[in-house]
Amino acid sequence: MGSKLVFTLCLFFIASAVTAAADYVRSRPRKKLEFPWSSKPASFPQQNFQVHISLAGNNHMRISWITDDKSAPSVIKYGTSLGRYGSTAQGESTSYSYLFYDSGKIHHTVIGPLEPDTIYFYQCGNQGPEFQLKTPPAKFPVTFAVVGDLGQTGWTKSTLDHIRLCEYDVHLLPGDLSYADYVQPRWDTFGELVQPLASARPWMVTEGNHEKERILLFNDGFESYNARWKMPFKESGSSSNLFYSFEVAGTHVIMLGSYTDYDIFSDQYNWLKDDLSKVDRDKTPWLLVLFHAPWYNSNEAHQGEGDKMMMVMEPLLHAASVDIVLAGHVHAYERSKRVHKRKPDPCGAVHITIGDGGNEEGLARKYKNPQPEWSVFREASFGHGELRIVNSTHAIWSWHRNEDDEPVKTDEVWITSLASSGCISEKSDELRRILRAS
Repeated sequence: MGSKLVFTLCLFFIASAVTAAADYVRSRPRKKLEFPWSSKPASFPQQNFQVHISLAGNNHMRISWITDDKSAPSVIKYGTSLGRYGSTAQGESTSYSYLFYDSGKIHHTVIGPLEPDTIYFYQCGNQGPEFQLKTPPAKFPVTFAVVGDLGQTGWTKSTLDHIRLCEYDVHLLPGDLSYADYVQPRWDTFGELVQPLASARPWMVTEGNHEKERILLFNDGFESYNARWKMPFKESGSSSNLFYSFEVAGTHVIMLGSYTDYDIFSDQYNWLKDDLSKVDRDKTPWLLVLFHAPWYNSNEAHQGEGDKMMMVMEPLLHAASVDIVLAGHVHAYERSKRVHKRKPDPCGAVHITIGDGGNEEGLARKYKNPQPEWSVFREASFGHGELRIVNSTHAIWSWHRNEDDEPVKTDEVWITSLASSGCISEKSDELRRILRAS
């Protein structure tokens, strides 16, 4: 009798645990953050603010910042010892006006060549506080923090706090950064919000729909984004800051634009063909692609918005044996099996939607049922992802839910690279045919 009772109690507790996980109460939106700090602290009357860094070609880093002083130099002093700068780099600057708003002087300065996996100290504009950054490793392992649709809310702060705990090398952001939505000072507060992280590790971003900010007859769109977040598009042979690529530690990463032309006659499509033709899977066995509007989405939100881009570009990405596709836009999390043409395919890409950074619009809570065959895991919660590429053949992906301000690892999977399978040789003819097409 006693053993039956124990067995029954065990079943009860197991069932309760499963029910608790299934019945997890999703977090509600949080209000926009207020920013009480002054843009000109007394200790630094010519303040350098909104400092962030990005990769800028082989062994180089671009440092971006803003000053109110229009005469401030676009100079970076840097070195490997605190307070001792052995190198100096001169950069460029820009500014923009948007209706009644005038930006500060926006500086972009490239430093390098830099040693991999090394801490550098740097100072912007010959004065002000000292910052430090860490360059990514030259070889595996390498870790990417991934999150889209950040915004500037209490949940955004939780997400950034959790990313801070992750020992990542590069941050990947597939669109919707500040949610300024035409209110230009919100770009400034966003820059200040992310500066502690973005000044220390490279942030590689692509545009989302909230970056468009187009005003008919007055503004063509993306002016604020392009001026503030300059990415290595020229270094990768692209004609636009809205699409580019870069390489880090055995990984080739392609950032595409969901909101610029992508048809087969477009600059983006032809640049993508050229970029893929140069990928060496012996040198970079991992191939990642990011854009904003997901192609594989079983949430009721934003259904079909990526279909046109998918129709044009999925054949090319499949032929090139892309390993992982990361998207945002839908304010929830979803991970697929390897998939192609809406069906599981062992030579297709793993698609991950991670537009759950913490924006004020809230979560996309409704999913379509039944769950598609290609969909493995889906949940409407705020959070962030971590992709640790361990070696040339294996990587581990994990998603961390923001639960009561604590990061809780809720989904995890090992992924094997297509470069270590027979998929690349099987699809070589397919890739050559597409690359030759006009």
